[in-house]
Amino acid sequence: MTRQGYPVYDITGLAAYQSDFLVGPFAPYIVQHHKLHVLHGHTFYHLVYFTEGAGYHTIDFDRFEVRPFQLYAMAPGQVHRWNFEGAVDGYVLNFSPQFFQSFLLRSDYIDEFAFFQGQAKQSVLDIPEALRPRITALFEEMVPLGTAISMFNVDKLRVLMLKLFLDLTDLQKPAQPSPLSYNAVLLRNFKKLVEKHYAELRLPKDYAALLYITPNHLNAICSDLFGQSAGTVIRDRVILEAKRLLVNPELSIATIADTLNFKDNSNFSKFFKKYTAITPEAFRKNMN
Repeated sequence: MTRQGYPVYDITGLAAYQSDFLVGPFAPYIVQHHKLHVLHGHTFYHLVYFTEGAGYHTIDFDRFEVRPFQLYAMAPGQVHRWNFEGAVDGYVLNFSPQFFQSFLLRSDYIDEFAFFQGQAKQSVLDIPEALRPRITALFEEMVPLGTAISMFNVDKLRVLMLKLFLDLTDLQKPAQPSPLSYNAVLLRNFKKLVEKHYAELRLPKDYAALLYITPNHLNAICSDLFGQSAGTVIRDRVILEAKRLLVNPELSIATIADTLNFKDNSNFSKFFKKYTAITPEAFRKNMN
């Protein structure tokens, strides 16, 4: 069993025609990849637009009801599973983190889209009726390009994908300034640092020092743009990783506590229960 306790899929094992992307109808996709109901992760971006279906979808342990004309967007590293009721259909779009790097001047441009920032509640979009024909048309135009591989078709596909992402961005009203603003850059760098150091650095002052700003400034930015403190951002990332590790029954609670740099098992259990209202053992039992 892997350290995670759940499979992590690479796009090379899913894409039939090209190693960096896959686009097509969702119904045959779920027939071919029938283990989607099992908790799993991806090393690639994964987007599904439903035109038909019901059930629920769990992203990073948050549960959402599946409905027609709903779109789910997931970033590499997130874990999820589907539980469908009856027939489902729509479109699926997978692409590697490298897919746009040689095409765009800014290699991290995709990270600016709120729905690809790894936050479960930002990953789910309800498509209004007025926009549905355009979203469907974009997918319909992308599907044949995904099988007729050529340099220009791949570039056409990239352009259509960016059109889709920009249309979806208009549905979200993030409290973020321009992506090029000073505060936006600080916030993005803070999130990257948290992703890298959450296990060993737990205090906002540690990240403020790495960013060459004061802890008060960091907290003010997080409060203004995230609606939560810097400490909460760090804590939530630790909790998320704890949940991901708890899914693996072969990892003891003590091992998980050590992995996340808690002093001992008891300290970790108190921390986990304080912020989730459930013990690590109970969470593991519920998940399994």
